[in-house]
Amino acid sequence: MKTRLLALLLAGAVTASLLGVSALAAEEEEPEKAGAAQTQEESEDGQEAGETQPEEEPYIPDPVGTLTFENLERRMRENNLTLLALEENIQAIRVIDYDEMYEDIRQALNEIASAQWTMITSVPMGMGSMMASSLDAQYDALREQFEAIKDGELQKDNEDAIWQLQTLQDQMVLAGETTYLGVVELENSLKTVDRNLETLDRTLQELELRYELGQISSQTLEQTRASRTALLSTRQTLVSNLSNYKLQLELMAGGELNGQIQLGALPQVTDGQLAAMDLEADLAAAKEASYDLYEAQLTLDDAKETYDDAGGDGYHNKDNYEWQAANHQWNAARYTHDAAVQNFETAFRTLYLQVKDCKQVLDAAGTALAVEQSNYAVTQLKYEQGSVSYNALLEAQDSVDEAQDAVDTAANDLFSAYHTYRWAVDRGILNY
Repeated sequence: MKTRLLALLLAGAVTASLLGVSALAAEEEEPEKAGAAQTQEESEDGQEAGETQPEEEPYIPDPVGTLTFENLERRMRENNLTLLALEENIQAIRVIDYDEMYEDIRQALNEIASAQWTMITSVPMGMGSMMASSLDAQYDALREQFEAIKDGELQKDNEDAIWQLQTLQDQMVLAGETTYLGVVELENSLKTVDRNLETLDRTLQELELRYELGQISSQTLEQTRASRTALLSTRQTLVSNLSNYKLQLELMAGGELNGQIQLGALPQVTDGQLAAMDLEADLAAAKEASYDLYEAQLTLDDAKETYDDAGGDGYHNKDNYEWQAANHQWNAARYTHDAAVQNFETAFRTLYLQVKDCKQVLDAAGTALAVEQSNYAVTQLKYEQGSVSYNALLEAQDSVDEAQDAVDTAANDLFSAYHTYRWAVDRGILNY
């Protein structure tokens, strides 16, 4: 957790300390009270009152033992223990009543001030210095919190903490979706290996016959058998990895932990979605939604404040080491901030181009599939006419299946790239 999450702990500590302040004397004149928090204008679901919202698609639960990509995020947010813990931390910040906290601190300040006055007027000089120091420290700490609420600084820090916690939640959901995509890829690889095994078995059957006829050597036959053994080993590794990935996914999304969950097909990216992509507008939205860039700006602002405190550009003695150090820190902060922005923009533009490239790869794969389907139709006709063997027909079918696999892989790659793109645009999450 980064330091700004301390806002929650600090608010809790202040509240606890207020409960421990005893009534020491009658209240003095109250400090000037300022508005501590704005009126909540949104309802619990985050929508403004009276605003018409589009109807959401009805939620259709997955059958037992299955999981669809569309329901993955919801199931993670409902069942993942880490996500639930983060949500409780978010709600713990949201329930803070800044008006009530402001009033509690005001009363506590008056009580401490009254106690300090009592000590001045009643305790002989030189006595009670330790208690006076303690009261001074308590007063200063509470006064700082009092001013922070009055100026809205504590509220802002806590909103930043909520944003950071929500970003952590989003990153966990994205990790779950990445695992889902990994499982789909492994399942496709397993299908390819199984098909290759079938093809190799047909080849072995033919080679064994040719070996019996003396047409090939035993070495050729053994090499092919060794290839089959290696392919079986590859398949076993895939099965093991697939089970492990599914177990991780079950842990993330909730459900029985047996590594056997069945996944639904991935959604398809539509031409309309691709046409709606606008590089510059989407990049601006992504930068606005990025907590990482926001935090980089906060770091830059802190460095600028330190620089200004040291005298800034108008400092009368720039040979002073304190000014020189602050100046170097300010320059370093600017370079770090600018580098963060550049890296974000470069990664986003690269992702945009990746989506476009995945689309052209998918189109090319579709064209290749159409050619193989046409070739298969010709081969099937020849087989029916008796001009080609059954193995030739099976080989033509293998070519169609391979082309179909290429289409499926390209479609999944396109969805993965586009979905990652939408994560960046909508939530500012960009892994690079």
